Parts: sequence; C-alpha cells; structure tokens
Amino acid sequence: MSDYTEAGRPPDVAADAGNTQRSKGLAKGRLGLLASVVLGISTIAPVYTLTGALGPTVREVGAHLPAVFIVGFLPMLLVALGYRELNSAEPDSGTSFTWSARAFGPMIGWIGGWGLVVATTIVLSNLAGVAVDFFYLFLGQITGHHELAALADNLLINVVTCCVFIALAVWICCRGIATTMTVQYGLVALQLVVLIGFAFAAFDGTTAPPPLEFDFAWFNPFGVESFSAFAAGLSLSIFIFWGWDTCLTVSEESIGSEEVPGKAATWTVMLILGLYLFTAIATLQFAGISESGLGLNNPRIQENVFAHLAGPVMGPLAILMSIAVLASTAASLQSTFVAPARTLLAMGYYGAVPQKFASVCPRSQTPRYATICAGLAAGLFYVTMRTLSENVLADTITALGMMICFYYSLTAFACVWYFRDSLFDSLRHFVMRGLCPLVGGVILSVIFVRTAIDSASPDFGSGSHVGGLGLVFVIAAIISVLGIGLMMLSRMRAPAYFLGATLRQQATLSLQE
Repeated sequence: MSDYTEAGRPPDVAADAGNTQRSKGLAKGRLGLLASVVLGISTIAPVYTLTGALGPTVREVGAHLPAVFIVGFLPMLLVALGYRELNSAEPDSGTSFTWSARAFGPMIGWIGGWGLVVATTIVLSNLAGVAVDFFYLFLGQITGHHELAALADNLLINVVTCCVFIALAVWICCRGIATTMTVQYGLVALQLVVLIGFAFAAFDGTTAPPPLEFDFAWFNPFGVESFSAFAAGLSLSIFIFWGWDTCLTVSEESIGSEEVPGKAATWTVMLILGLYLFTAIATLQFAGISESGLGLNNPRIQENVFAHLAGPVMGPLAILMSIAVLASTAASLQSTFVAPARTLLAMGYYGAVPQKFASVCPRSQTPRYATICAGLAAGLFYVTMRTLSENVLADTITALGMMICFYYSLTAFACVWYFRDSLFDSLRHFVMRGLCPLVGGVILSVIFVRTAIDSASPDFGSGSHVGGLGLVFVIAAIISVLGIGLMMLSRMRAPAYFLGATLRQQATLSLQE
C-alpha cells in the first residue's frame, strides 16, 4: 500500500458538519483556541522580529515607533476580520490561494498562493540566519570563549549550520501537528517571559534622566518627517505583525474549523500589539535614538538590537535573551513551515501545481512532500542570498514587506467580492465582510505601491543597487516575474485548474457530501 494519499483519490473521510470542504487527509480536531493562538504567536516570533526590525524602523520614523506599530496593527486587524469571515464560510488550508481563486478566478488565486509561499520562504531563510547568529553567540556566552560568536561570520560554517536548523524544523513538522505543538508551548512561553522581563528591566535600568524622555508625541503618526519615511516604516511594521494568518491555514485541523481559527487570528494580532508597544516604549526610553553609543540609530545596534542591548539592560542575565531569540527563531522556523506546506497542499489538491504536492502521509497526517520542498526552497534561497551579499539578505526583509502587503490586500479584496451578494443583508455583514476588509486592503495596497515606487531608488534600503535600480525593487521584480513564469508553465502542464474545472469539481463533490 502506498504511504501517501493522492489528491486525485481523496480519503474516504466524511466532511465535518457545516464544513463545505472535502478532507485533504489532514488531522482533524487537533487544535483548540489556545493552541491556535500559540501557533500564531510562534509564527510572528516577537523576539526575533523585534531584534531585527526595531532598529530599521527607528531609522525610518525616529521615536514614532508606537505610532507606526499602531497604524501597522490597524490594517492587520481589519484584514484579519475579513479572513475570519472567509474562513467561517469556507475553511480551507489554502486560505489566500483558495479564496482568491473563488472570488477572482484561477489565475489571481495562483498568484495569491505564490505570494504567500514566497513570503514564507523568505522568512524561513531569515529566521534560520538569525538562529545561526544567536546560536554561536550563545555558545560563546555559555563557554566563556567569546570568539565562538565569530564563527557565524564564517560563510561555510554559517551556511551549513543554517541548513541543519532548517532540516531539523522540517523533521519536526513532518512528525505531525501534535509534535509541532508540544514543542511550541515551551518555546513560546520562554520567549514571552524573557521579552517581558527585558522590557521591565529596561524601564528600571534607565538613567536619570533617561536618554529619551517618554513623550505622547511618539503616538502621533503625523509627526513622521515624510510620507515616504512613514510608508517605509509602516512596511516594516507590517512585517513584524505578519504570521497571524497561520491560524487560518490550520483550520482543517482545528476544533470548530469555522469559528476557532478566526478568533485565534484576531486574538493573536491584539496580544502582539500590546507586547510590541510595551517593549518599544521601554527600549526607546532606555537606549534613545542617537547614532552613537546604545542609540537605536547606531548602525551597529540596528543590525541586532537585543544582541547589543541585552547586556546593558539585563546584566548577567543577558544570556537569557540569547536563549529567547534562539527559542523564538526555532519556534517560528518550525511553525512557519505550516503555511507554505498547507498552501502547496491545497494548490496540489485543486491541480494548480503538480499533484504530488497534495500527498499526505497517513501516519502523521501531514503534507510531508510539500513541507520538504518548502525546506529545500528556504535553504537554497538562504545559501544564494548569503553567498551574494549580507546586504542582499537584509534587503529581502523589505521586499518581504511588499509581498505581505500584496497577498494580504488581495485576500481582503477577495472577501469583499466573495460576499458581494450578502453585504447589505445586515449591518454586521456590511461592516465585517465589506467595510473592514476593504479599508484594510486599501491601506495595504497604498503601502505596497508607495514602497514599490520608493524602492526603485538606489538609496533605498541598504543602498545596494543593480543598474541604478534599488536592490529591493530588483528582488521584488524578480520574484514577480518568476511567479508569472511558473504560473504560465503550470497552465501549460495542467490546464484543468486554470479553466476552473477542478474548483467546480471539488465544490460539486463537497455539496454532494
């Protein structure tokens, strides 16, 4: 007997009551509300995202970090509400891919799925890279041989260690969602305790007067010097909230698949906002925004905020921050594989990519083939980018912000169009299915367009450029062209999906069940 269940021969598992989707072979009823929230927080990886994004965001908007975080939170919340409505109507592991395809047609759906897969691949490579830096820093701290931290700068050692981390994360994910969550509870709890402890220590450890006195003007988004700077800062802010939609990709594995994933996504975004504001205010007061010393505008500090501030803030307990960043990156590296694997599973299930991606291991009930492919893609991307230049890898973060804005806004607009016939049935439908996702989508679209225009400048991001075009713009353009090329290739190899045949077929089978 084959170890896998192919998309062309779905398992004989009855659909859940009220669930309009046929089973893809994933484990059902394994995740409750708490587990889904933990998975969402894990994917966002607050310690990892803040250590890499606090500095660059301050570079763009100065002390207005809280304002940018709040404004970045608003479209995330509005879009999350749209996701919740779509999931309630049609729980599907494909999320952006499936819903965009239903609303706007197969080609738009394919591009939406591509945007999600690419975004997660870039994140996975950067997560693994940060894990390498803190792994050797931790070894240096715990052994007293601080020269070990320099091993992360050795290209060969860095790349090999990174690939090992990715392989371990893939292995854990392939063992099943239960194993994934067992690891997640411990890693998420550890990083949250240390991050909150860091913030309290930063409040207590400021000098009198502190480098930067608290000012309510920090919460004023109109205080940012230019719209371009605000858009760049907002793009980074979008990045640090990214990952809550993982709660929706496991909808078919959740208890109450129509309700729990949407609630989990909303709670995740709100909890993360509170954590970010608390940490940002504490860090601003402790370090200030000068370009020297511990200031957040110091280029050396901006590279890795917590690596440089943990010692001054936490003293002998600074090693806990290294452990927390390792826990954060390890947790997110593992949980982030959930989204691309299940998106590729759905794309294979509907025939948008080769059918092999829809195979599910019956023992672990996980899309092993899709997970392994996502791991290989992340490893290849990291090796390529790291070999070219560290600046290239850094600029992919900004390009990632553009990809996130793209597929989130696309899904938000898909929500409005998907429910167009019921928008005026009630006030709730108008607000939750129309107004909220529409406003969120428009905000993200403006950020995407503004960043795309600004990124063409050779001075944008790290300052690297190709032929006079900013590297961030070049990276985004290459990703877009590659996606369109792969879509055309898929259309030639498997035209049924692009003709809408597989979408109609699965919808018909779902109704029959």
